[in-house]
Amino acid sequence: MPGERVTMRKIKDILRLKWGCELSNRQVAASCGVARSTVAETLYRAKAAGVSWPFPEDLDDQQLETRLYPAAPSPTSPPRAMPDWATLHQELTRKGVTLALLWQEYKAQHPDGYQYSRFCDLYGGWRATLDRCLRQEHRAGEKLFVDYAGQTVPVQDRQTGELRPAQIFVAVWGASNYTYAEATWTQTLPDWIGAHTRAFAFFEGVPQIVVPDNLRSGVTKACRYEPELNPTYADLVRHYGAAVIPARVRKPRDKAKVEAGVLLVERWILACLRHHTFFSLAELNAAIAGCLDRLNRRPFKKLPGCRQSQFEAVDRPAMQLLPLEPYVYAEWRMARVNIDAHVEVEGHYYSVPSSLIHTPLDVRLTATTVECFHKGQRVASHVRSAERGRHTTVTAHLPSAHQQYLAWSPARLIQWAETVGPATAAVVAAILARRPHSEQGYRSCLGILRLERAYGPARLEAACRRAQALEAFTYKSVQSILKTGLDQQPLPERERVVPLPFEHDHLRGATYYHEHEGGL
Repeated sequence: MPGERVTMRKIKDILRLKWGCELSNRQVAASCGVARSTVAETLYRAKAAGVSWPFPEDLDDQQLETRLYPAAPSPTSPPRAMPDWATLHQELTRKGVTLALLWQEYKAQHPDGYQYSRFCDLYGGWRATLDRCLRQEHRAGEKLFVDYAGQTVPVQDRQTGELRPAQIFVAVWGASNYTYAEATWTQTLPDWIGAHTRAFAFFEGVPQIVVPDNLRSGVTKACRYEPELNPTYADLVRHYGAAVIPARVRKPRDKAKVEAGVLLVERWILACLRHHTFFSLAELNAAIAGCLDRLNRRPFKKLPGCRQSQFEAVDRPAMQLLPLEPYVYAEWRMARVNIDAHVEVEGHYYSVPSSLIHTPLDVRLTATTVECFHKGQRVASHVRSAERGRHTTVTAHLPSAHQQYLAWSPARLIQWAETVGPATAAVVAAILARRPHSEQGYRSCLGILRLERAYGPARLEAACRRAQALEAFTYKSVQSILKTGLDQQPLPERERVVPLPFEHDHLRGATYYHEHEGGL
């Protein structure tokens, strides 16, 4: 079938949103940032492989990939004739023409062609690639529109009098127009995620679809057809069992609901608070909450009831329940495992199993933990550290003493350094000896040895000779010596230390304080 090969994480999301959230193929494609043909192919492969929802607990990413994408059998017969789907599609518009009739005509021309069930599947996959005109539909409990207001509210510092603008986050339900608003300091990812979490708690439920604008915190790459979500934002909606379908670029009608909600918040809340002076974000949010309650209870002009009553009658019964645990904010990074079996995250080095050297991993960062994932499986977990340049190492992640470390070892590094000179070998040996695990020094040693490319072996040896004299056994020290040209200066002579005599008139012996203790 037509489509593209996608990651296991997106495949799981496609199956979850289709079977778990019961979204259409178009909505699933928009939420996952893939083509509709890819959604159709994934669903076809899953059905053919007998994959059920929810996934069995013992089904990991590797097994799922093997079942969905088995090795192609060697061709034993010539390929079958492919129908002209465009012509068949036009024929179906004629009165009385059915897919079964078209298949019979196809088989009459190509007796060795596809059977009826396969013929229908192939046509369905081709038809899924056709464009459809989108139409706004606001079903009960389906969509929540979110955005930031263009207007800000100043918050004054009590001591300095300095004014700091606060951003206003707005969330509006599509069916009932029930509205939530709060103030945050910024529109950055932590505030964006926190505002969503508090909005879901305020509603005491979750929509099927969240419709944001193409804010950088929510959408990493804006695209009219296949926007790419921020991994943390995708993790948030995955935790709450929802989907994200960003508004299309330069399509204001896609977010007309939230723009109307923003306008109401600016008129009925921010305008009412314009004469107030706020000295903290909490004080501002308390005032917004009072005005928000009045806005949601304000009667409609042309419809019976208000936003509150419509929400209770329409959206609340249809929305999804909150999960047992609220979302814990986490950021996702990509990191490649170095030869020392560590990944670098914000200047700190965390160990992972040595079998994953040179492998890219997904790293999940919370306020307290760092988790490393390979193909959806967690392979390492550490307490987060703010110490830059230091290592957090689990001994079990390192290879045993008799195991080959992918051709890297302290002996090999020292042997490489000896080709430059004895001083370079001495510096490398000192770096490896000063670490609790010699593998922790591999990066520094490689960095020093690679300085030979830029400065040549003679200068590197001279720099290491000076570093050895200064006992500066670090990569940065050697690099600094080369950058400043100190390697081309003569080594300073060590000052001669004159030993003091063991006995001297002005020296007090060890028994002095005991002899004079009574006089103190």
